Amino acid sequence: MTAQSVSGYTVPALREIPRAEPGTVYTVASGDLRPAANQTCWPTQRKLEADFAAAVQQFGKQVRRGHPVDEAKGHGFIDSQRAGIEVFKSIPPEAPLVVVDAVWQYSQFVMAGLRSHTGPILLVANWAGEFPGLVGLLNLAGSLTKAGVAYSTLWSEDFTDQWALDGLKTWLETGTLEHDVSHVRDLPPLADSPEAQLGQAIAAQLMQDKAIIGVFDEGCMGMYNAIFDDELLAPLGIYKERLSQSALVAEMKRVPDAEAAAVRSWLDERGMDFRTGTDEKTELTDAQLHSQFKMYIAALRISDDYGLDAVGIQYQQGLKDTVPASDLAEGLLNNVERPPVLSRDGSRELYAGGPLPHFNEVDEGVAVDALVTNRIWTAMGLDPATTLHDIRWGEDFDGQFVWVFEISGSVPASHNGGYDKSYAMRQPPMFFPLGGGTLSGVSKPGEIVWSRVFISGGVLHVDLGRGTAVELPAAETERRLKATNPEWPIMHLVMHGVGRDQLMARHKANHANVVYAPDAATADKALLAKAAAFRDLGVQVHLAGDVAI
Repeated sequence: MTAQSVSGYTVPALREIPRAEPGTVYTVASGDLRPAANQTCWPTQRKLEADFAAAVQQFGKQVRRGHPVDEAKGHGFIDSQRAGIEVFKSIPPEAPLVVVDAVWQYSQFVMAGLRSHTGPILLVANWAGEFPGLVGLLNLAGSLTKAGVAYSTLWSEDFTDQWALDGLKTWLETGTLEHDVSHVRDLPPLADSPEAQLGQAIAAQLMQDKAIIGVFDEGCMGMYNAIFDDELLAPLGIYKERLSQSALVAEMKRVPDAEAAAVRSWLDERGMDFRTGTDEKTELTDAQLHSQFKMYIAALRISDDYGLDAVGIQYQQGLKDTVPASDLAEGLLNNVERPPVLSRDGSRELYAGGPLPHFNEVDEGVAVDALVTNRIWTAMGLDPATTLHDIRWGEDFDGQFVWVFEISGSVPASHNGGYDKSYAMRQPPMFFPLGGGTLSGVSKPGEIVWSRVFISGGVLHVDLGRGTAVELPAAETERRLKATNPEWPIMHLVMHGVGRDQLMARHKANHANVVYAPDAATADKALLAKAAAFRDLGVQVHLAGDVAI
């Protein structure tokens, strides 16, 4: 680094800013922090980049990759925040820039560069289920929305379809691309009703008595969009207890083997299917499960210690190299019926009679949502078991578009129809080197309310919508599982009044929260109560699609 003299002081010299080449679109690829994931996904990423470059060239432009492929690492992804900062030093700040991703990506790898980029930004993903490129795009879109950075989005199977080509042409010519989001409207004034009164009461109680969400290591899954500032949460009556996952491991070591074995016996008696083997590297083993049951007990005891109303385990970096996956424990926590856990002295059952809402991957938007949902559904006498899902992918089936909603390893068993309809498989080695079981199944048919709390313009918003989880033929379910992650729980979801591209254009997160209701009329009433609660909490409420309000 060269130096310069400023008023007699020696400081690093400012570097020369690169200039954009005319007719050139620059691309970057944000990847995973886990080398195995980057290496496994690289061939799919490489194909997407080639397809996209071919499409750009049709319009007389050329593509310049903003960083080289690292042959030693076996991939061409930006794989750390530092690497991203260095990459953006060579990218002209005013140039048209495209983030091309066929994979899950960690937003912090490119956020520093995107925040200071002055040229038009486009986020691109392949419409495919194999690797979560669509999920990565939605994560980065939500992160940029939170940061107040302008961007456009586009997706396609191979960038040969006319819809994608028309969109690309528009962006290349104008630097922006608008999609149809006419399915979204602001919450209108609510007529007085028992449900509106319920929502008001829930909001007033939460703000008066307050709640605590336990955060086990914030932000390491690369979801800047999922970190909610204390200043935004406090007006809702919600406060964070920041916890270290090292404390979770320490508490796991204090759990007696007999207590973990009792959790396994409880689940065996209820018919849960544990698909075990003996190879620790590739199969689910009894030892991995035993560790996960200790984590379940430890999470409840720590939550009781701190008086938590909801808890989130980040897992991934650090914990993934220490103990098996957290997912099985997460699914158990979110269910009403679950293995009983006593206080350390054995005097009382912890969180008896209900779930302890768990927000997977420490997505704090889900934490806010789950707290409100839990209290409304409980007050209405409904099953309050919630879960988040990745908006993973989807295709038409029998004349309607059916989404694949998947979560990385766990749902509450009631979403599958019970423990006897649930199973555990080993988590994929490329994401989970120490394994661990899932709490998987196919979500039962029924009416659901879906939602997302997100940050835009420095304030909290929530989108609320309705949908129906549908049953597909077994062969189609199997095809969709094999096209994504067969180890993970799946929901076949038909959204009410929201098209495929409308959801992708509007949604400001990789996750959506879902909760069941016994019938359509009850789901509509519960959604109304939820809308009223969020409104009174000061959250800006939006209705998405066909909502009976």
